[in-house]
Amino acid sequence: MAPPESHGRDRSDVRLLVSRAGAHTHHRFPEIVDMFRPGDVFVVNESSAWPASLPAVAGFGRFRLNLSTGYGSSTWLAEPRWGPARPGPLPLRSGDIIRVAGLSAEILEEYPGVPRLRFVRFTGDLARAAWRHGEPIRYGYAAGRFPLSAYQTVFSRIPGSAEMPSASRPFTPALLGQLLATGVQVVPILLHAGVSSFDSDDPNASPVVYPEPFQVPLRTAEAINAARGRGSKVIAIGTTVLRALESAYRDGSVRPTSGFTRLRIDGSRRIRSVDGLLSGFHNLGTSHLAMLQAVLGGTELRGAYDAALRQRYLWHEFGDSHLLLPAPAPREAG
Repeated sequence: MAPPESHGRDRSDVRLLVSRAGAHTHHRFPEIVDMFRPGDVFVVNESSAWPASLPAVAGFGRFRLNLSTGYGSSTWLAEPRWGPARPGPLPLRSGDIIRVAGLSAEILEEYPGVPRLRFVRFTGDLARAAWRHGEPIRYGYAAGRFPLSAYQTVFSRIPGSAEMPSASRPFTPALLGQLLATGVQVVPILLHAGVSSFDSDDPNASPVVYPEPFQVPLRTAEAINAARGRGSKVIAIGTTVLRALESAYRDGSVRPTSGFTRLRIDGSRRIRSVDGLLSGFHNLGTSHLAMLQAVLGGTELRGAYDAALRQRYLWHEFGDSHLLLPAPAPREAG
């Protein structure tokens, strides 16, 4: 798996599966411009990926430490890995002192119920060390190493995500200009995404959700509520956006909100803040796939993935796109 531009193509040169009213149709991504009307609203994540995969050394040897989410100035949730294709476990214990990107760090307790994640306390300037010695987080399916710019989107503005909010990756400045020219409004949220790897193909595995920092600005909340009030569509560009907006939804509307979200979205929850979702394709056992089920429903989502498999759509952050447009549900009075 590699970015389209590494093969001399435009980053928008990917396929788009559209799931709507029980039908799954096949398109090229730039056709998304023609699928929406003036007054519709796209909500995007302004978070940008930073070099969160750091070289680390312990008594047993070298490994990678993938930073996920920071809680305070020195304590982070992180995933120790042998390498992109080898998730662990590693022989680390609470109290171990390791070296990470030239800094001293102490291994703390596991994240509750998730042995692959550890809290780690750092000594020194972690941000400076990461920008000097880190690289983008990548996994075994990636066909090589790519620069940090390959993991950014046209909306990337504020560094902080361990992994790229990848649903918006196919947008280019030219495509965004065409979208705005049609009268579609684009408004931001901010959610710094942590590590998303789950390394499981078990359909019965329980997706794990960690607290992540987010912000829904006042102007974004107002734009969404106004659009829904006049009957226009609101589309979340990515599961990070959906999680932020559902976390900010109260009493029939989206409210300006900031903090950490612990919200888990799955098929047991009715989506209330948006009318559709643009996403990539996700593996079994991930919280992302559970969120897609909440949007589209289990039966239709299985149909969509069957269609994607038949047509050999590409998975992961450099792959193809999926636009989910479920049948309209009754809207709550605000």
